[in-house]
Amino acid sequence: MKKLLFTLLACTSFLISQAQDILIKRNGDELEVKVLEINLEEIRYKRYDNLEGPLISIAKGEVFMIKYENGTKVTFQDVVRPASSQVNYPARTGYPKENLRLGGPRLGFTVLSQKYIDHISNDYDTEVNAFMTQFGWQFETRVFTLENGTSGLFEFVPLIGGLEQGKFLPSLSALVGVRGAKGLEFGIGPNVTLGGAGLVLAAGTNFQTQGVNFPVNVAIAPSKDGMRFSILFGFNSRKY
Repeated sequence: MKKLLFTLLACTSFLISQAQDILIKRNGDELEVKVLEINLEEIRYKRYDNLEGPLISIAKGEVFMIKYENGTKVTFQDVVRPASSQVNYPARTGYPKENLRLGGPRLGFTVLSQKYIDHISNDYDTEVNAFMTQFGWQFETRVFTLENGTSGLFEFVPLIGGLEQGKFLPSLSALVGVRGAKGLEFGIGPNVTLGGAGLVLAAGTNFQTQGVNFPVNVAIAPSKDGMRFSILFGFNSRKY
């Protein structure tokens, strides 16, 4: 009897967890909703976590796809949009070809190897600690978003380190990467600092809520002058 009750509860929980529709906007945002009406100009829905709440409307031109609770997917490719925001589609595909630009602050810290510290000390006659803070900005371009939610990214991240030590240690990174539908991401690209040029490898995740992204990344920058390890976090949103 207990096994039967447990099985019924598990099945009920599974069905409930699958009962929401997923509304995917053209900027990549995913919303858990209950779609109630689709007309020529807009889609009306309620938030799945507040089904007793207000009815919300969104223009069809802002929606890329709806994944219904039964697994059915509907894309909105033929919506007429204003010329200023027209989306061009590759022939015979359902993928939007829209370069989305996002930006926001980044902060965190970097740990320097002793070899890198010695290099800075010898070349610039300045002492730095192995641990230093970082402040900067993230410029992100989302080059494409596939139907499965995977995105191609280009990021440019200028940072200033060592301010807590009274130092000004700039760095510039340019990364090309990929972000999965669940927010996991990785990238690689060149990095330039006072210590010289090298390569940076980064990985992390991206949390999203209310149209705002909250990235958390770890990065390793190996070079002939020593290694640096960084953890960075922040937030960004679409730049209209």
